[in-house]
Amino acid sequence: MWFLLANAIIPNSLLAKTETESVTDNLAELEELQKMAKPGMIKSYLEDAAPVLVDFAVRVLFALIIYFVGKKLIKWIRKILKRALQRSAVDEGVCQFLDSAAKIFLYVVLAMAVINQLGVATTSMVAVLGSAGLAVGLALQGSLANFAGGVLILWFKPFKVGDYIIEDTHKNEGTVTEIQIFYTKLLTVDNRTVVIPNGTLANSSLTDVTHQDKRRVDLYVGISYEADTQTAKEILSKIIESEPARLAEEETVVFVDSLEDSSVRLGLRFWVATHDYWNARWRVTEEIKIKFDENQIEIPYNQLTVSLKNSGNLER
Repeated sequence: MWFLLANAIIPNSLLAKTETESVTDNLAELEELQKMAKPGMIKSYLEDAAPVLVDFAVRVLFALIIYFVGKKLIKWIRKILKRALQRSAVDEGVCQFLDSAAKIFLYVVLAMAVINQLGVATTSMVAVLGSAGLAVGLALQGSLANFAGGVLILWFKPFKVGDYIIEDTHKNEGTVTEIQIFYTKLLTVDNRTVVIPNGTLANSSLTDVTHQDKRRVDLYVGISYEADTQTAKEILSKIIESEPARLAEEETVVFVDSLEDSSVRLGLRFWVATHDYWNARWRVTEEIKIKFDENQIEIPYNQLTVSLKNSGNLER
């Protein structure tokens, strides 16, 4: 009996003690929060944090100053580099390539200086970049190939700024306006800009149309078998001689090229300055048509003859 009564009373007392301790702990936490919420505690916390905030603000201010001053300095250095290269009579493509490389390098240095001013250790960043070099190299292998292609273009000089080139693989063509660190820009005759990776240009065949000072104009025209071949050749010779862009010191040739199924194919060749090529070609082509018409020399063309046969027994 007494044993059962003891078992019933002892747990209840322990439970009451636990509840009392819990309430006491909660009261202690509330008192601590009240102390922290007092104006004095907040003021003390702000006073402790103020030096850190001020130091960070000063770092940010100096980082901004370094950025803007460095940006101006980079422009000044690039101007000096361009002037020095121009005075040295360096190729325009080399000037553009070195300017692009210098711009990237200087901005990387500026970024490192700004990051260092903000409190980030540049030595640790270099270590991280070094450890990640393989991954970066694999990710940027296309860009590295373009960089190497740009170096090869400037070293072997298959073309230069101002040349008109035709890239044979993808049939891109135009006048070279810029040779940058990764890309080359072409300007087409209809004023479109074509951007081609240097790696593509370095690893594919291309035709430099304007590399030489003079070009030969080759034209072919067919005349009918009934026309006088000798007269047609004399007319072509006179047309060439009267062409103002023709280089008089170079040889001119008029010849029978082949005997086609429905025409005699005549050819003519003469030389002009490279910049006069297309105007001379267009003028001579037009003049051939005019002179042949004046001398009744027929230029054959495809014709379709339709014959209608009347059976004589048509029903109405």
